[in-house]
Amino acid sequence: MLTPSPGKHHQNHILAALPAPELERLSPHLELVPLSQGQVLYESGDQLQHVYFPIDSIVSLLCVTIDGASAEVAVVGNDGILGVALFMGGQTTSSRVVVQSAGHAYRLHARILRDEFTRAEQFRYVLLRYTQALLTQTSQTAACNRHHTVEQQLCRWLLLSLDRLPTNAIRMTQQLIANTLGVRREGVTEAAGKLQSAGLIQYSRGHILVLDRPRLESQACECYQVVKTEVDRLVPCSVASGSRREYCAHHLAAQAS
Repeated sequence: MLTPSPGKHHQNHILAALPAPELERLSPHLELVPLSQGQVLYESGDQLQHVYFPIDSIVSLLCVTIDGASAEVAVVGNDGILGVALFMGGQTTSSRVVVQSAGHAYRLHARILRDEFTRAEQFRYVLLRYTQALLTQTSQTAACNRHHTVEQQLCRWLLLSLDRLPTNAIRMTQQLIANTLGVRREGVTEAAGKLQSAGLIQYSRGHILVLDRPRLESQACECYQVVKTEVDRLVPCSVASGSRREYCAHHLAAQAS
């Protein structure tokens, strides 16, 4: 386990939105842990023992079929929390939760999470609003996977990932992207090739660098903007830095009143 740094708390937008007293109660129980690419945090049906607050990593919630095929239903990064079932009344998850981009997260024991959810009004309010945004992402992803091209899905996935990372670079192989989107690798290769030829991205050996975000947004379907709009509406701190924690807490409290 790494030594927690108070400054890193603010890199996760849920933690950044909390009033000082609530964050101070949580801080001694937040363990800063490394997350490696491909690491499975939960398997479908697991009893949840911890929740995670990513700060510089990307984690996928995957629906896995009985024959082993998978498709991403949501992506979580520094905007949110992994393990929403714990405060929504369940003890298990129906998704496989896999780290797609390595980094770090704060881990919190389930008992502490439940105690604070019951006790801390602002914490509860922020978590429920985030869960609504996550549900929007899940439903929009289902529609996107059914009705839009692989290239549009790739654009959406790249943009959602970038929104949850501190850089414009993503480390991920084409095979992992294909598994995430639930499509053939050849489809990802073709779509990535088109985006690279158009000068939107640069791709090499599992490293994707976005060169022209505005044009990438123009190539994406409406699904990205639907999700982004809902996240910005429900989780205002998704665009805030740690230095604005007090503003975020005040803003959310005003909306709750």
